[in-house]
Amino acid sequence: MATDIGEVAGGGDDGGVSRDPASPRVGMASLAGENGNQKSTPGRKKQLSLIPLIFMIFFEVSGGPYGEEPAVQAGGPLLAIIGFLVFPFIWSIPEALVTAELSTAYPGNGGYVVWVTEAFGPFPGSMMGNWKYLSGVINNAAYPVLCSDYLSRISPRFGTGGGWRDGAIIGFTLALSFLNYTGLAVVGWATVALGAVALAPFMVMGAVALPKIQPRKWLRRTEGRMGRSDWNLYFNTLFWNLNYWDNVSTMAGEVERPQRTFPPALLGAGLMTCVGYLVPLFAATGTLDVPQEDWSDGFLADAAGMIVGRWLKIWVEVGAVLSAVGLYEAQLSTCAFQLLGMADLGLLPRVLAVRSTWFGTPWLAILGSTAVTLAVSFMSFNDIIASANFLYGLSMLLEFAAFIWLRRRRPLLKRPFRVPMKLPALTVMCLVPSGFLFFVMIIGSWPIYAISAGLTALGVAVYYGMGIIKARGWMEFSKVESHQGEDEEGANRGKGSVAGRV
Repeated sequence: MATDIGEVAGGGDDGGVSRDPASPRVGMASLAGENGNQKSTPGRKKQLSLIPLIFMIFFEVSGGPYGEEPAVQAGGPLLAIIGFLVFPFIWSIPEALVTAELSTAYPGNGGYVVWVTEAFGPFPGSMMGNWKYLSGVINNAAYPVLCSDYLSRISPRFGTGGGWRDGAIIGFTLALSFLNYTGLAVVGWATVALGAVALAPFMVMGAVALPKIQPRKWLRRTEGRMGRSDWNLYFNTLFWNLNYWDNVSTMAGEVERPQRTFPPALLGAGLMTCVGYLVPLFAATGTLDVPQEDWSDGFLADAAGMIVGRWLKIWVEVGAVLSAVGLYEAQLSTCAFQLLGMADLGLLPRVLAVRSTWFGTPWLAILGSTAVTLAVSFMSFNDIIASANFLYGLSMLLEFAAFIWLRRRRPLLKRPFRVPMKLPALTVMCLVPSGFLFFVMIIGSWPIYAISAGLTALGVAVYYGMGIIKARGWMEFSKVESHQGEDEEGANRGKGSVAGRV
């Protein structure tokens, strides 16, 4: 079996073995490999093709320019434009390149959990899963709340507190989770429609604004000196709007021909994201004379009304709700298939990998993620969301480390897409965004540090708790094969020892 799934079969650029893109992969991803969790669902059809994958990535990362306004509020038009022009190069592109290389090398469900487990073993892999999962489900709680906020504009009874608002949040959450249950094919094409409707009003806004733009208005800097809170808001807005490129990796086992599909999908989503942010930003800052403090969340709807008319303002507000729906669907899919991948790796009980007979979705993982999201929805969760973002930063540091480590220790691992750099340049590429992560974490507050420490301790408890449950046979876990015993000599030959692990 080792030669079927191991690095011997995968080979490398100079290994003299098969270069067929469909050839199997190495390591602990064996249960979530090219054919995607073959052991539990043989012959299952892949559900995501190129176009739906582009829009799934788009909603994992952005969902449109909704939420970019605080960058202008904190730093003024010039710094906001510079941020959305430069930040993709120092953050988004490195993260997307890492995702493209490792998703094509390990094209199975679980994504970054598989990568870290392959590089460092099951405990770091489990912590990676804990940090990413909590970050995802906590952030997801914001989207049904946002939908309820927009309902409150139609009827005050959906405003702060009360049974109507609570019922709306529960209703939105359950309805959107049921849509997710119906399958990635449905969700994928739904995000295509949602993305088109959510982005279209900003293209109209840009076209109407074009002859009215005065470039000198782009050069306006912040009104007054930026304090610590302004810089915090500015960088967190950029970070919030341009991260999560790796989320889609947890569904790699559901993608048609993932080795060929992932690179163009990431490129297409990257271009769509940048255009989606920059067009309304250039249009609104170049045509309107409004106080900087007016650029709060939701101001782009007001800007559309000022530039074009009330009908476009309403379209933007509707688009914000549809964007929230797409964001929820994409994030819930990520969380559910991450749990499925962790179950296939033996890090969580096998029951979480059980799929719906009708739709092929991991229904228990969807149900559990929905329950956590609902619970968080009724908390005062500003600090919790900030803590989830802190955990996301920790997970990205671990992900960059795994990327560099796998390049060094497994140079001959078959990588259908390979970042065209040598190890020193790759290290620099990862150090730049890592430095930004350190900065964002340093400017956090003590409550955020405390909550993050508590959530991390929860992850440690889950890992060792799963070990006890496995040892006592209380639940069934998948049996996987590890290549962690690979020595340096074996790595240089593209070969590795295989040590079984249950």
